[in-house]
Amino acid sequence: MKKVLKGTTLGLKKHALAVALGMGLGLGSISMVNAASPNTAPSSLKTNAPHVYVVRKGDTLWDIAGKFLKKPWRWPEIWAHNRHVKNPHWIYPGDRLLLCSFQGKPLVGKDEGDGCEGIIRRHIGAINLKPQVRVESLDNAIPVINLSDIEVWLYRTNIVAPASLTNTPYIVGAADDRLLGGSGQKVYARGNGLAVGQQYGIYRQTEPYLMKDAHGKEYNAGVELLQVASATSTAENESGDITTLEVTKSYNQEIRRGDLILPEYESDLPSTFYPTAQNEVTSGAKIIRVLGSIGEAAKRSVVTIDRGLLEGAKPGQIFSIYQKGEIVPDIKTGKPVILPQEEIGHLMIFKTFDHLSYAYVLDSSVPIKVGASIQAPSDSE
Repeated sequence: MKKVLKGTTLGLKKHALAVALGMGLGLGSISMVNAASPNTAPSSLKTNAPHVYVVRKGDTLWDIAGKFLKKPWRWPEIWAHNRHVKNPHWIYPGDRLLLCSFQGKPLVGKDEGDGCEGIIRRHIGAINLKPQVRVESLDNAIPVINLSDIEVWLYRTNIVAPASLTNTPYIVGAADDRLLGGSGQKVYARGNGLAVGQQYGIYRQTEPYLMKDAHGKEYNAGVELLQVASATSTAENESGDITTLEVTKSYNQEIRRGDLILPEYESDLPSTFYPTAQNEVTSGAKIIRVLGSIGEAAKRSVVTIDRGLLEGAKPGQIFSIYQKGEIVPDIKTGKPVILPQEEIGHLMIFKTFDHLSYAYVLDSSVPIKVGASIQAPSDSE
């Protein structure tokens, strides 16, 4: 069973998404190489950027960065890194952010009661302060995105190679013949390899990812598995072919005959948040599915793109989304004309597989259709 898990997800720290927009994440001091001359704001700074912003519950780092910058992924360029605080990148509701100017360049930092003067001093390390202790749960920290928008796909959904599911044990029935999946219910699985006392996940297959190769031949790029319940193996019959499992947790899904039994996958949150170089992911990437919907995607939607680990995709990478241009008739010639594609939003990869990835729509100006292309964002105006 272990071979099913190999290479399907990246092991990363669970809570790092709350800080990733980076406040630099290992960058140390802020890089100002893209800042403008002393008397001119950099091209990335919004002309209506607030001089003071008080962080509110429900904010995300992406949205906060978007209040100051035209291109939110460039946030580390203007964030004041306080090297005297153990975790200077955490932001909480009630924190007061100030837009300051340091050597003619914009700088945003947390007001500790001494205004921009104190933010700048702490940023350049001009005063020797002892680390300050702040007793507050990391769960209250402002996340890059709302975890609730992606947790089903992050924690309970995976894409595996079709061949890896050969001979996988599956549900054949329940003790009372009612496959409801309630806690304490006994269900029966058929297949070898289930160890008594081991915790397992019960997974349902969704629609396969059918794609075409360079020659137009259709192939299955992966099978999507949605976890519907957790269960513990309690006994097996003498032949070892039928195993009894007790449901320990249900995820608001009915257990069905044919659902697969696999070790529970463990996924963690991305620990990086940065724009990818254009050559890191092979060109021609597209959105191929809107998850949880049969329609179009919008801000806060989860989508699948046709690039994975083997094509250079990594959690945290940001892409611009481009919609295909409409086909309209030329009023003079009557012939169809394809209008240019337009940039309509951004997405962030948060979970990768061999050839596919899940991504979160950070913003969009219009509904996003399946088939929209994605490209590395440009830092030029």
